[in-house]
Amino acid sequence: MKYLVTAYYWIIFALTLPTCWLVGLVIFLVTRPFDRTQALLHRWICCYGWFYTHVWPGWSQRVEGRELLPRGACIIVANHQSGADIFTVMCIYHPFKFVAKASLFKTPFLGWLMTMVGYVPVVRKSADSMRKMLNDCREWLRLGVPVLIYPEGTYAPVGQRLPFKRGAFRLAIEEQVPIVPVILEGTTDIVEGDGPMMGPRARVCVRVLPPIPASELGTDDAALAERVGSLFLPVRQGPAEVEPGLRKIG
Repeated sequence: MKYLVTAYYWIIFALTLPTCWLVGLVIFLVTRPFDRTQALLHRWICCYGWFYTHVWPGWSQRVEGRELLPRGACIIVANHQSGADIFTVMCIYHPFKFVAKASLFKTPFLGWLMTMVGYVPVVRKSADSMRKMLNDCREWLRLGVPVLIYPEGTYAPVGQRLPFKRGAFRLAIEEQVPIVPVILEGTTDIVEGDGPMMGPRARVCVRVLPPIPASELGTDDAALAERVGSLFLPVRQGPAEVEPGLRKIG
């Protein structure tokens, strides 16, 4: 069954992605003069995110707590276990910009869309790229646009989480914006890591937790990362990894 689902999904993906890009290009060109943040284009991408996580009848999804999302600038932090995570979190239909690995921006059609809408690339373990990513996020926040960051930095093992890196939390403290934890469950049943094999049955849940207001962030980014991380799965024990460029934000 996995082979059938996998073939079905990737054929649908390959056939529909060029159309998604083409319509997205039209939206970009028409709205660019007056839609500085490309909110309408992002909305279109959210629709495709919903489509790709519902394209197989054995997959179901529910979103809880969407009404808790604040208006204006905030930092959304989500756990990260699967290539399906970003399409899944799109289903909250919130006008955020998300941080993604730079290699995705080189992918035909998908990467072109990501560049047009202003999502933020980062090269993992590169101090220069980390600083640029944080500054790009800072610019969006100052325009009142939410930013979504996966603070683990990469995929965690199934059923676990990696230690949260401090960059997102330092940024929230510096910019004095709320942090919104979002818990993703069941996405590894769609696909583990980057796949390519797809699972035949998945029950996915997106849970938006109450925001932590700017007044409650404190000044200690490590303590804040630990506080927010405690709302998610238990951390996988292992050697600590130094986050490049963290102390050179600005």
